[in-house]
Amino acid sequence: MEYYEVETKYSRHLGRKYAIIAGIVALLLIASIAGIIMGSASIGLREIMEVIRGESTAVEHQIIVNIRLPRILSAIVAGAALAVSGAAMQSILRNPLGSPFTLGISNAAAFGAAFAVIILGAGTTQSGSADPVMLSNPYTVTVSAFLWSLVSTGLIFLLAKYKGATPEVMILTGIILGSLFSAGMTALQYFADDIEISTVVFWTFGDIGRASWRDFNILLVVVLVAMVIFIRNRWNYNALDAGDEVAKSLGVHVERTRLTGMVTASLATAIAVSFFGIIAFVGLVVPHIIRRIIGGDERFLIPSSALFGGMFLLVSDTVARTLIAPVVLPVGILTSFLGAPLFLYLLIRGIGKGYW
Repeated sequence: MEYYEVETKYSRHLGRKYAIIAGIVALLLIASIAGIIMGSASIGLREIMEVIRGESTAVEHQIIVNIRLPRILSAIVAGAALAVSGAAMQSILRNPLGSPFTLGISNAAAFGAAFAVIILGAGTTQSGSADPVMLSNPYTVTVSAFLWSLVSTGLIFLLAKYKGATPEVMILTGIILGSLFSAGMTALQYFADDIEISTVVFWTFGDIGRASWRDFNILLVVVLVAMVIFIRNRWNYNALDAGDEVAKSLGVHVERTRLTGMVTASLATAIAVSFFGIIAFVGLVVPHIIRRIIGGDERFLIPSSALFGGMFLLVSDTVARTLIAPVVLPVGILTSFLGAPLFLYLLIRGIGKGYW
């Protein structure tokens, strides 16, 4: 009887978590439909169905298929990349402040992208208002962003391995590296011409509006690979949450797991930053929200963070482009305004409650 009761409680426990994930998926679908409908041009469910049936006008097809749909899908995938990278980093480093932004990886990737735009000539500026900035070679920008993000990751990892740095020192190191790479971006802009400066400045705002089907396809492939790696290591991350010694006793190769996770998170962050600029706080706040809702089990935390991160960035982008329409705000501005007080609230609520 006792075994049956335990099994029943565990089944209910799992059922609750699956129900939460299903709820997030439903909210994501609703947010996606709202993102297609909301905007300066009038689009309703009828127009969406006409596009699906192939009966829409050329204007409706252009707005839905070539403008709003790639933007919505790119926001979902980019938000998932940033959120799941933050969740993985917090588990790998066993530090609630771990995220691509606080560890300086976002700034390093941004420096790499600016380096590609200014030094390698991978960016151009157009005169059209619909797409003022375009990356002429996204592969160069992505590779450069990834390599420079690895510099930040490598320095933090070496500090932890050879100096036995505490998590607090690692976070401070990330902040210092972030400032260093920000200074590097300023130095690059000093030697750039007006067109290159305008490209870099506009790019660093963090804007999903520049998304295209080409960007989405590249982003999707990399993020799917990253998700597979994170999900395959979900049990290893659960073991790391209990401490390095416990993880080693369970057969986890701690250093290899950390290195693989940090490199994967760097790649996912670099690909999002290289296309859309710095979008702060998604990777920091979303995992904390999900931990409060669904718990710290990585089996559910990783996919839930990805789904909620996609919804969070999509809703933020939809609000940013409709809040003071026809003026479209870069989503990076809105996530910073939302993320900072939200994280402060979560921090205050978590003090003294054994949250982490």
